[in-house]
Amino acid sequence: MLPPGVVVVQVDDLVDRGPDSQGVLDVVAGFLERQPGQWIQLTGNHEAQYLPGGAVFWADPLGDDGVTRLREWWADGRLRVAAAVRTAEGDELLITHAGLTLAGWQELAEPGSAGQAAEVLNRRPDLIWRVGDHGRDAAAGPLWAESGAALHEPWMGYAGVVPFGQVHGHSTVVRFADRGWRVTGRVRQRAAVDWDARHVRVRVGGRVFTGVDPGHGRTGAERWHPLVLPGATLVE
Repeated sequence: MLPPGVVVVQVDDLVDRGPDSQGVLDVVAGFLERQPGQWIQLTGNHEAQYLPGGAVFWADPLGDDGVTRLREWWADGRLRVAAAVRTAEGDELLITHAGLTLAGWQELAEPGSAGQAAEVLNRRPDLIWRVGDHGRDAAAGPLWAESGAALHEPWMGYAGVVPFGQVHGHSTVVRFADRGWRVTGRVRQRAAVDWDARHVRVRVGGRVFTGVDPGHGRTGAERWHPLVLPGATLVE
């Protein structure tokens, strides 16, 4: 059980990241059933492959029970594309699996707040299928955009005001295993890494984009920490 006052926004991927995807879904189902107001479940690209309109790409597909459960969550709104939180300092942060690119934000008619962006994304799930050039270009949607070239670089080149900060999973601009970098130039210059927690914060036009993908892979990271935002509240 989650303690009173604690709200978890889980950015996915729930499946394909360990030996027991169905077991992970069972755990999450417990939170969604017992404490639905304290567990916000977002979808990742690995879940989206099993949703209506998706194409299965994983070599070890999820079983029928798991697929049915994901589709039920999607149909009744328990599985979302985006969420937004307001920090104790009053800043709004958009939370998605992979991040909302500049091009994606512009296609959504440039919502001025994270709350508005989350609302529109949850009404426009068609964007989740957009892969682009393997997630590395601005055409990639919020389930596929890669850190660095697709997410950070276009926003850094934007001449206007970056409207809100973001939190995302999916990919990272660093290699945690050897503490190396996957990017150069201004993204690296503006990034700060907490190697133990496995969080990467990149300054983008006066905002901060925080990556929380710990790089679990199939075996799990040796150590990592959730991103904790004391005093933050959900933007409904």
